Amino acid sequence: MKEILQQLPQRSEKPREKGLTMMMDKGLSIRQAENFLECNYQHTDIIKLGFGTSLITTNITDKIKLYQENGMEVYAGGTLFEAFAIRNQLDDYKNYLHRIGLEMIEISDGSIDMEHEMKCSVIQNFSKDFKVISEVGNKDASIQISSKNWVKWMQNELSAGSWKVIAECREGGNVGICNDDGGIKVELIDEITSKIPVNKILWESPQKGQQIFFIEKFGANVNLGNIAHDDVIPLECLRLGLRGDTFHNFLNKK
Repeated sequence: MKEILQQLPQRSEKPREKGLTMMMDKGLSIRQAENFLECNYQHTDIIKLGFGTSLITTNITDKIKLYQENGMEVYAGGTLFEAFAIRNQLDDYKNYLHRIGLEMIEISDGSIDMEHEMKCSVIQNFSKDFKVISEVGNKDASIQISSKNWVKWMQNELSAGSWKVIAECREGGNVGICNDDGGIKVELIDEITSKIPVNKILWESPQKGQQIFFIEKFGANVNLGNIAHDDVIPLECLRLGLRGDTFHNFLNKK
């Protein structure tokens, strides 16, 4: 691309450790997934099968295999983990993930009460068999977590075996690291990144304004998630300064 247009930021190459884009699949059919891959495979690193959709999606094993064959890591949303956890069925969940061919798992506690020590123990246990990505933050906007705990819990979960930690924002973009109007809690972000390497965090950012904030703050190779399937290419344009919102960000930068 740079042989056509100069002064574009250097994007990390797949398989990436930074600059990740996680697309949230909320129930695409195999045909829809194939159509998505035709245009988006080179810009997408991770597929999250949103909330509990994998449990009720037809031909889920075939869809997972399709994504994996196109170089993407796939995991089921943390809500499904929590649904099994609250019913004391974590062994059943592990067996289910093996059966449908998933090699990655999200461990979260956004909808359930789980002692943090227990969560870290679960992360340690599952990391023996799966690549773990864990999530910090609550889905209930009325529950406020101190910046001290955000940092402490992220550090503990990374130490327990998480590959990356997700900063909760939900698919609506209005809880966790965001205010109810979708605005970013800037002081919280600054506090978190003063202690946690930014490349170890995947920021949920379904709204364009949130994506712009993180790209402007951390650059083109920031990890972003909960991206709608039809927003992956628009997001890549934001990362590259090929959209009005970030048009001037990377000019005269090599």
